[in-house]
Amino acid sequence: MELSNQNRTLGEEKISKLLVKFSIPCILSLLISALYNIVDQIFIGNSDLGYLGNAATGIVFPILIIAQAFAWCIGDGSAAYLSLCQGKKDTKNAHRCIGSGVTVTLVLCAIFKEPLLRLFGASDQTISMAVEYFTIVLSFFPAFMLMNMMNAVIRADGSPAVSMVSMTLGAILNIILDPIFIFVLNRGIAGAAWATVIGQTFSFLVCVLYFFKTKSFRLTKESFVPHFKIFSNALKLGASSFITQMSIVMISLVCNIMLARYGALSIYGQDIPISVISIETKVFTIVINIVVGIVLGGQPILGYNFGAKKYVRVRETYRTILTVTLVVGVIATLIFEFCPQVVINIFGSGNDALYLEYAQRTFRVFLSLVIFTCVIKMSSIFFQAVGRPVMAVIASLTRDIVCFVPLVILMPSLFERNQPGSGINGILFAAPAADIIGMIAAMFLTVRFFRTLGDEKGTESLLEGGKNHSLQKSAIVTAACKE
Repeated sequence: MELSNQNRTLGEEKISKLLVKFSIPCILSLLISALYNIVDQIFIGNSDLGYLGNAATGIVFPILIIAQAFAWCIGDGSAAYLSLCQGKKDTKNAHRCIGSGVTVTLVLCAIFKEPLLRLFGASDQTISMAVEYFTIVLSFFPAFMLMNMMNAVIRADGSPAVSMVSMTLGAILNIILDPIFIFVLNRGIAGAAWATVIGQTFSFLVCVLYFFKTKSFRLTKESFVPHFKIFSNALKLGASSFITQMSIVMISLVCNIMLARYGALSIYGQDIPISVISIETKVFTIVINIVVGIVLGGQPILGYNFGAKKYVRVRETYRTILTVTLVVGVIATLIFEFCPQVVINIFGSGNDALYLEYAQRTFRVFLSLVIFTCVIKMSSIFFQAVGRPVMAVIASLTRDIVCFVPLVILMPSLFERNQPGSGINGILFAAPAADIIGMIAAMFLTVRFFRTLGDEKGTESLLEGGKNHSLQKSAIVTAACKE
């Protein structure tokens, strides 16, 4: 199969024009994806359920991220592999990788219920609502995971607008159904769950229809027979997406445990801090999704030109993406520092003085260096796009796991020891401290990568499934030497 004209333009068209074409639909698609949970929280927070309802959905959120982690690992890895194949004009292995990804995603759909929800911070006041919401969402996990996996491939296939339409139609349906189920039919948190899964299922069906008319690959019966040698390369490319998502789970787990522990010792109690962090996470996700959308929109450009060894275009694409990322980070910082209450009031519960007090402090402290977080996330996905999974994982893990998790355990203990009841505030300072260290690590990796970019000779191993060298060996050796 010949490469489409759209794929060939990746190596010739003006970078800024290509980024606008690919990134804007990608950003909108991811923002709309974030709306699924945000819309639920807005309607729940403004209903009789209040912040306790938001706390319940916040407890379920990390579990959804686990499912999404597997889906994004497979989807983003397959998408990066597809882009590299396009640059090398290799059409033989692309469809096998995509088909294997669909098959593997279908297998990964089982999880526990109440014990897991308790682990993520559910209290006696919120456990019944959390179980009710999660039970409904769990039933539709296969469609949810396949939707996320397939959307990543659709974007890499040169159709970001289709991905955007898929997510838009589902989100619109969710927005329409939420008030109907919650207020008109009085279904409460169960209504919010049903609105979410119906919208997600609709998005999934749109993706299925697209897979019958793809551009750069064709799925056959053979495609769905797992080709593990080929698929393992895609998994390595998608490892950073998986680890990034799982690090969110780890952060949420540790945060909720610490919030419950130190919240109980403070004037705020256990549920207010968990509810606030739940809202902060959703708002933070909007900012990160904009950045991720920019980089994922650039992924086909980066992958194609890296595969074709057009390194000047790789550098130019990186500079453009970095500039836009910094602009997004600055705007977000200004909003969170100078008008956090405007954001907080959208989610209701504005008549509780303690809730408002802790919410404002959370946005101003916890997200004070969000610009650094944006650059770190951008760097991780960039390394993934150019076939550097080890560097992508290091960039992501340094901030989230190596730094944040230990700090969020240590700092509240120090605050509490100094002043009883203040440990809940110490949790908030863990994020900016981790951002500083993570930023240094990401910039160090980026500088080393670009210094030797012109001498790169290991691209073939990414595409040939280890015929000359295995991807893992190539990536590890490169990262350990002068990458």
